[in-house]
Amino acid sequence: MTDSRINRLNPLPALIFSSRWLQLPLYLGLIVAQGVYVFQFVRELIHLVSDAANLTEQSIMLIVLGLIDVVMISNLLVMVIVGGYETFVSRLRLEGHPDQPEWLSHVNASVLKVKLAMAIIGISSIHLLKTFIGAGNLGLPLCGTPQAFAAAQAAAAATANGVANATAKCSELTEQGVMWQALIHFLFIVSAVGIAWTDKLMSAHKAAKAGH
Repeated sequence: MTDSRINRLNPLPALIFSSRWLQLPLYLGLIVAQGVYVFQFVRELIHLVSDAANLTEQSIMLIVLGLIDVVMISNLLVMVIVGGYETFVSRLRLEGHPDQPEWLSHVNASVLKVKLAMAIIGISSIHLLKTFIGAGNLGLPLCGTPQAFAAAQAAAAATANGVANATAKCSELTEQGVMWQALIHFLFIVSAVGIAWTDKLMSAHKAAKAGH
């Protein structure tokens, strides 16, 4: 009797509290996005296996880094879907389940933000590593520009004249683009450290308050 009175809400608070279920289609949409990433992973894996004999070591490394990138983004999606639903919508009631994630038992908005920040840094690191691998082409004509087209024509003419290894190369990177990507990655790290430090201060304040 007492419990039912405590749990019974007035119409307006009940409506406001029930509005959290409007987030359900968002999490279901992220599950669909997870499926798209699985398809992308399988497609890239098939490409890697089928063309392995014709790929260079650098090309294989870039494809593998792309696969790792897909996996890390997929992990980020799982954290957002499971942690966000548990925190903002409804309990999943996984207590005692053998596959319950270790972090889910103490998840809250602050913990979720820190974990998301660390996952974003990991994804940014993969992209930065892919950029550094391709940085050897810096200084070459930018792909898609008239200079790159002229270089391709010159390489084709040289090949027709019997010149060996006359291949045209172009760069998909610019020095300014690499610099900005490294700077953005650094800002991600600073932001994650700031979030973690703020969470630590709040936890210490709550612990001190509880001690009193």
